[in-house]
Amino acid sequence: MGDTSEFSACTKVAMSGTTPPYCHFENPKCTVGEGGGPCGSAARLMSSTPDASGTGTVSITVNRAGDVSTAATVDYQTVDGTATQKKKYTIASGTLSFAAGETSKTSTILLTNEDLVEGKQTFYVVLLNPTGGITLGDPSSIAITINDRDTSPPTTNPIDDPANFVTQHYADFLSRVPDSGGLAFWTNEITSCGADQACIQVKRINVSAAYFLSIEFQQTGYLVERIYKAAYGDANGSSTFGGAHQVAVPVVRYSEFMPDTQRIGQGVVVGQTGWEQALENNKQNFTAKFVQRSRFLSVFPTSMTPAQFVDKLFMNAGVTPSVSDRQAAINEFGSATTTADVAARARALRDVSENSILNSQEFNRAFVLMQFFGYLRRNPNDPQDTDYTGYDFWLTKLNQFNGNFVNAEMVKAFITSGEYRQRFGPQ
Repeated sequence: MGDTSEFSACTKVAMSGTTPPYCHFENPKCTVGEGGGPCGSAARLMSSTPDASGTGTVSITVNRAGDVSTAATVDYQTVDGTATQKKKYTIASGTLSFAAGETSKTSTILLTNEDLVEGKQTFYVVLLNPTGGITLGDPSSIAITINDRDTSPPTTNPIDDPANFVTQHYADFLSRVPDSGGLAFWTNEITSCGADQACIQVKRINVSAAYFLSIEFQQTGYLVERIYKAAYGDANGSSTFGGAHQVAVPVVRYSEFMPDTQRIGQGVVVGQTGWEQALENNKQNFTAKFVQRSRFLSVFPTSMTPAQFVDKLFMNAGVTPSVSDRQAAINEFGSATTTADVAARARALRDVSENSILNSQEFNRAFVLMQFFGYLRRNPNDPQDTDYTGYDFWLTKLNQFNGNFVNAEMVKAFITSGEYRQRFGPQ
């Protein structure tokens, strides 16, 4: 990647006298080469050293000032500018949690290794939803400008490099940099073919699919898809495949899926010490917040009885539960006659979302959905599509081959598509 990164933000407004607690970015401005490095003691942003395949990361630091004696949180999210999440960086969203006395928190944004000649391009990181009695200071957003050093059209595509191909899959499916063991293992799967192009093609397909099939994704992204299914059922989409008709499609949208998946996956690297507990903590925290969202409360008011609550979840999920599965979810509420207990609501939602029947029934639908979310970074009916015809086509084909993605040629079609390859370089 021939990029350097320059970071700048609005000038911080000087505050005098007694200041209330507030969260803010500093006023950083620095330039680093693609090798990364510190920006100086006054700066609060820097680019870390790129990983093995050359993709850089941007570390953003948020400071807390004023009274810091209590715990507080603030959310952050990336926003497209001239630099878009489809080509320049991996969409990022999360919550920074400050313990009492903590004044600084850092998060990392992944930059994409691409060889497109596009000049300087900018995206933004914004702070929002402060809790714990803090307000947003100035600046509460920051512009991140990527300084493009590619001056001539590329003749090769960086996604063809095995290590970069693997690294990009960590970004697109797991929203993280690769652990060294995983990067080495999956890269070797491809490079072990030597110059055998037929072997390389098969290995790239299998390696690619492995990210959807991985424990890490199944317990994060696929769980999010099932949580939305249990909560809200299906959406309706239009398709012209086999004639114009309506088709039931997953209700979760890309803009919802990505931040929610990142919340469940935050800090989780399967195989590393403590990953199971980190995942469980994330699931509990996420579902507790999910059931308090206004959208969920409008569908599941707290006046519902436990039986009504659970039955509606299973109905939306399209699952006829066993007597024991239904009762186990109802029992989460104990002897209560309403469903006002937030923790019990969250547990019951998980009981349904993690139901084995739902997991089996929804698998192919989620697999197809992730072809669009993961590779194309968009909804199935976003441009260049206009409806769900493509989604309908691939789901029908995958079902015809009983879920065999190789025989259905689904993964192959997406990773060789012009839309995917043009994220990184020439088709």
